[in-house]
Amino acid sequence: MQSEATNTAERRQRSRFLFWMLAPTILIVLAVVAYPFVYNVVLSFSNMNLYHIRDWKVVGLGQYAAVFAEPNFWKIFGKTVLWTVVNVFFHVAIGVFLAVMLHQKFIKGKSAWRTLLILPWALPQYITALTWRGMFNYEYGAVNLFLGKFLNLSPIEWLTSPTEAFMAAIITNVWLGFPFMMVVALGGLQSIPEELYEAADVDGASAWSKFWNITVPMLRPVLIPAITLGTVWTFNNINVVWLVSNGGEPADQTHILVSYVYKAAFAMYRFGWAAALSLVIFAILFLFTQVFLRQTDATEPAY
Repeated sequence: MQSEATNTAERRQRSRFLFWMLAPTILIVLAVVAYPFVYNVVLSFSNMNLYHIRDWKVVGLGQYAAVFAEPNFWKIFGKTVLWTVVNVFFHVAIGVFLAVMLHQKFIKGKSAWRTLLILPWALPQYITALTWRGMFNYEYGAVNLFLGKFLNLSPIEWLTSPTEAFMAAIITNVWLGFPFMMVVALGGLQSIPEELYEAADVDGASAWSKFWNITVPMLRPVLIPAITLGTVWTFNNINVVWLVSNGGEPADQTHILVSYVYKAAFAMYRFGWAAALSLVIFAILFLFTQVFLRQTDATEPAY
């Protein structure tokens, strides 16, 4: 009995020690994550705007109805989906292609190539975005100079035309995003047993057959979570769109949902409406991740 009581006391003491060790982390999470999220939920049900900063009140689901009734919502939502699909597709395609190339035995200077190819991901996003904005300048930007000198094409008004400005933002984000997928794919390739490729060689399989039947299935467990993360990051990537297009210019035609939320809150002071739209974005991404991971069986082993 005495031994059991001693063990119980030791467990309680250990539990108290762990609680006090975790208490600072719990407080920080509550302060920077839980409280802002709950406050945002409350604001989404309120009428808070420029005219009701101090006397705002809860008004129900009116802001959510206003979100879906907004004339630009569905247009911007479609543009956001296009932005996400195009970017993630090229992130994965370029990243996997470069990873496969770097994984080949005949490639020399792999360390140097890996360092060079990871630079876009290593540099701060705002520096890269502003650099690309300068490169897309109509008169002296490097992109138009290249098009004119090597391809004999007329200069393109990248930053003053809606379609071209949106394309410029996509090109910039593709440049920023492919190194992440490359690193993930390269790690997955290094874990694939060489015996599988040797057996395929014995069977006379082509390079494409080996890639499609061995490489792709074996990379699937690492790529699916990476694609999920990449989709969420890209869907919510305000930095590139905002900096390359100079805040959605021209004429607010290059916004995606997250940049439109920012403008609604801090330029138009529609705080309640912006809070409701931000929760709509959260719900869209939450449902996507749940459905995508379930449909792709991301947690299932490759063999």
